[in-house]
Amino acid sequence: MIGTIIPILQVLLNVVWWIVVVDIVLSLLISFNVINRYSDFVRTVTDALRRLTEPMYRPIRRILPDFGPLDFSPMVVLVLLQCLSIILIRMALAYP
Repeated sequence: MIGTIIPILQVLLNVVWWIVVVDIVLSLLISFNVINRYSDFVRTVTDALRRLTEPMYRPIRRILPDFGPLDFSPMVVLVLLQCLSIILIRMALAYP
Protein backbone atom coordinates (compact mmCIF):
# COMPACT_ATOMS: atom_id res chain seq x y z
CA MET A 1 0.00 0.00 0.00
CA ILE A 2 2.70 2.51 1.00
CA GLY A 3 4.81 1.36 -1.94
CA THR A 4 2.20 2.69 -4.37
CA ILE A 5 1.44 5.95 -2.56
CA ILE A 6 5.04 7.12 -2.14
CA PRO A 7 5.85 7.46 -5.89
CA ILE A 8 2.63 9.42 -6.40
CA LEU A 9 3.55 11.76 -3.54
CA GLN A 10 7.05 12.17 -4.99
CA VAL A 11 5.61 13.18 -8.35
CA LEU A 12 3.30 15.68 -6.65
CA LEU A 13 6.23 17.13 -4.70
CA ASN A 14 8.20 17.47 -7.95
CA VAL A 15 5.30 19.29 -9.60
CA VAL A 16 4.96 21.67 -6.67
CA TRP A 17 8.74 22.22 -6.67
CA TRP A 18 8.66 23.22 -10.34
CA ILE A 19 5.68 25.53 -9.78
CA VAL A 20 7.63 27.34 -7.06
CA VAL A 21 10.75 27.57 -9.25
CA VAL A 22 8.75 28.99 -12.16
CA ASP A 23 7.14 31.49 -9.78
CA ILE A 24 10.57 32.60 -8.54
CA VAL A 25 11.98 32.99 -12.05
CA LEU A 26 8.90 34.82 -13.32
CA SER A 27 8.88 37.22 -10.38
CA LEU A 28 12.57 37.99 -10.97
CA LEU A 29 11.99 38.60 -14.67
CA ILE A 30 9.10 40.93 -13.87
CA SER A 31 11.02 42.82 -11.19
CA PHE A 32 13.94 43.44 -13.58
CA ASN A 33 11.54 44.52 -16.37
CA VAL A 34 12.57 41.70 -18.69
CA ILE A 35 8.94 40.65 -19.09
CA ASN A 36 6.15 43.16 -19.54
CA ARG A 37 3.72 42.79 -16.64
CA TYR A 38 0.88 44.34 -18.68
CA SER A 39 0.81 41.52 -21.22
CA ASP A 40 -2.36 39.44 -20.94
CA PHE A 41 -0.47 36.16 -21.09
CA VAL A 42 2.05 37.18 -18.42
CA ARG A 43 -0.74 38.48 -16.19
CA THR A 44 -2.69 35.23 -16.57
CA VAL A 45 0.34 33.06 -15.77
CA THR A 46 1.32 35.27 -12.83
CA ASP A 47 -2.20 35.18 -11.38
CA ALA A 48 -2.37 31.40 -11.73
CA LEU A 49 1.01 30.95 -10.06
CA ARG A 50 0.05 33.30 -7.23
CA ARG A 51 -3.14 31.34 -6.59
CA LEU A 52 -1.16 28.11 -6.46
CA THR A 53 1.74 29.31 -4.34
CA GLU A 54 0.22 31.87 -1.98
CA PRO A 55 -1.31 29.24 0.38
CA MET A 56 2.20 27.81 0.84
CA TYR A 57 3.92 31.18 1.26
CA ARG A 58 1.44 32.82 3.64
CA PRO A 59 2.21 30.78 6.81
CA ILE A 60 5.94 31.13 6.22
CA ARG A 61 5.67 34.89 5.74
CA ARG A 62 3.99 35.13 9.14
CA ILE A 63 6.98 33.43 10.78
CA LEU A 64 9.85 35.05 8.86
CA PRO A 65 10.91 38.58 9.79
CA ASP A 66 10.34 41.37 7.28
CA PHE A 67 13.32 41.71 4.93
CA GLY A 68 11.90 44.65 3.02
CA PRO A 69 11.52 43.94 -0.71
CA LEU A 70 13.14 40.49 -0.42
CA ASP A 71 10.84 37.52 0.00
CA PHE A 72 12.54 34.38 1.28
CA SER A 73 9.37 32.32 1.65
CA PRO A 74 9.78 30.58 -1.76
CA MET A 75 13.25 29.43 -0.75
CA VAL A 76 11.91 28.10 2.55
CA VAL A 77 9.18 26.24 0.65
CA LEU A 78 11.80 24.68 -1.65
CA VAL A 79 13.84 23.53 1.36
CA LEU A 80 10.73 22.07 3.01
CA LEU A 81 9.78 20.28 -0.20
CA GLN A 82 13.26 18.81 -0.43
CA CYS A 83 13.03 17.62 3.19
CA LEU A 84 9.68 15.98 2.47
CA SER A 85 11.16 14.31 -0.59
CA ILE A 86 14.02 12.89 1.48
CA ILE A 87 11.55 11.60 4.06
CA LEU A 88 9.51 9.92 1.32
CA ILE A 89 12.61 8.30 -0.17
CA ARG A 90 13.60 6.92 3.22
CA MET A 91 10.08 5.63 3.78
CA ALA A 92 10.18 3.94 0.37
CA LEU A 93 13.43 2.25 1.31
CA ALA A 94 12.12 1.20 4.72
CA TYR A 95 8.80 -0.17 3.45
CA PRO A 96 9.46 -1.83 0.08
